[in-house]
Amino acid sequence: MTLVLKPLAEQVMVITGASSGIGLVAAKLAAARGAKVVLVARNDASLTEAVEAIRAAGGDAISAVADVGDIAAVRAAAAKAVGHYGRIDTWVNDAGSAIYAKLVDTPLDEHQRLFQTNYFGVVHGALTAIPYLRDTGGAIITVGSIASDLPSPILSAYAASKHAVKGFVDALRMELTADAVPIAITLIKPAGIDTPIAQHAANHVDGEALIPAPVYDPALVAEAILDAAEHVRRDITVGGAGRLQVLLGTHFPALLDRLAGVMIPAMSDKTRPKTESTTLFEPEQRGQERSGVQPGRKTSVYTAAERHPIALRSIALAGIAGATLLAFRRSRTRK
Repeated sequence: MTLVLKPLAEQVMVITGASSGIGLVAAKLAAARGAKVVLVARNDASLTEAVEAIRAAGGDAISAVADVGDIAAVRAAAAKAVGHYGRIDTWVNDAGSAIYAKLVDTPLDEHQRLFQTNYFGVVHGALTAIPYLRDTGGAIITVGSIASDLPSPILSAYAASKHAVKGFVDALRMELTADAVPIAITLIKPAGIDTPIAQHAANHVDGEALIPAPVYDPALVAEAILDAAEHVRRDITVGGAGRLQVLLGTHFPALLDRLAGVMIPAMSDKTRPKTESTTLFEPEQRGQERSGVQPGRKTSVYTAAERHPIALRSIALAGIAGATLLAFRRSRTRK
């Protein structure tokens, strides 16, 4: 069975974590391209502001206040979407939080809350979306991280939650495939992205928390999300430099361990005061799209190629052919 997803302009899309960062950028972009968008988050004021901006630009959107850690609230948001638009075509799990601390210094209540949002938020979203998509087909897109494949010091609890998300998403895909359920399951794995996640994090390190470099613009992730809403994708890594980091960690894990001493100081700026408030438990800060501190790269050749598998294979084959030719010439020279 071949799953064909609807054009974006014919879709109803639910996006969690839509009051700031990647979710907000994706919601605005989806609405600009004709999708009917349901923005879900805890911050009512920020949601109202976002919906008004989308409508002012000619888009169609509503909001639903919900904490993704509460499955009853997530189900109520889905019911509101269906009650207003009649269906759901794509569900995007984007809500997430972070903690900057060594594992031994991470308060247990914060650690548990992080998993409630980052991991169980994905579980609640998927379990809520499946009954609406099972018969008509559609997509469930989850925003993970390169931390789904790569451990990290200081952002260690965050990385652990993203590892759990990857395990859940991959297993869910296998089970739905085995049952021939027409739902595309996609995991988006961004590198460091210029969003307010560091400013919203619970920070237990000295100085202002920083997004791990290299940093990319959230519009690149939004484009990957919209691509997966229209085309069946297994996973998409956003940011070629992030993909290189994952390859380093996969093939040279001991080297990565030794680099921790270099990585830890780069996770904060000790010349600037740290943010005292956090959105981990309550949405205390207003939503914004970007950090305003670490401008992100606006292009990624790797990510653009990854969304076009034929082009990516061509690039890989060209690289292999070039390396083979170079090796051949060197061998001839030695003779």
